[in-house]
Amino acid sequence: MTSAVRELARGIWRLLPVAARTSPRVAALRRRLGEVRFGNSSRYWEQRYARGGTSGEGSYGRLALFKAEFLNDFVERRGIQSVVEFGCGDGHQLSLARYPSYLGFDVAPTAIELCTKRFAADTSKRFMLHDSLREPAPVQVAELALSLDVIYHLVEDEVFDAYMRHVFAAAKRYVIIYASNEEAPSPAPHVRHRRFTDWVERHEPGWRVESRTPNRYPPSLSDGGEVSFADFVVFAPAALG
Repeated sequence: MTSAVRELARGIWRLLPVAARTSPRVAALRRRLGEVRFGNSSRYWEQRYARGGTSGEGSYGRLALFKAEFLNDFVERRGIQSVVEFGCGDGHQLSLARYPSYLGFDVAPTAIELCTKRFAADTSKRFMLHDSLREPAPVQVAELALSLDVIYHLVEDEVFDAYMRHVFAAAKRYVIIYASNEEAPSPAPHVRHRRFTDWVERHEPGWRVESRTPNRYPPSLSDGGEVSFADFVVFAPAALG
């Protein structure tokens, strides 16, 4: 897609009323147009890291500190001894973590290379390339399974479904998801907001929402710093409820 066509598409988008922007037909059309220049989610992230890009502002600054504070406190209070994360990214968020044992998965080979080099001297951390669409789910590999700032980047339905199944299959005690939780369009081709709690209710009835923690820095905040639409949702086995 040429820059002229992209600018035309953006202009049309700005002219649409809000009700039209959120209609299913417009959302589907935007996803189809986005796929032309976007390709797919795994390719996007591999190319981004290979070109020197980062995991994004959500893994840096005050947003990263907020996430680390919540997760480190949770791990300590619940006595968590092992953590698996689906989407370790460039490892910057992980550098703020205090986990006794950690296994990081990512679909991007460059991300795994970056993390392996960054934490080469840390024997408590391991990293593995993992594609939920092409590989079997790792079953109960850690007490806590994490998904941080990943779900709204899974624009393909089949990728999202496989990813979610793997996250819940890998957890023994808890799953923590940090993401947006609503069905809403996005102007960015690599972003698709989903109501993931509905998916869990339908496909993982053995798990329940234990708690929700809103973001300390929501988009409504106008102090000039980084903000995020992602919140924390903690899942625990329904049998414990």
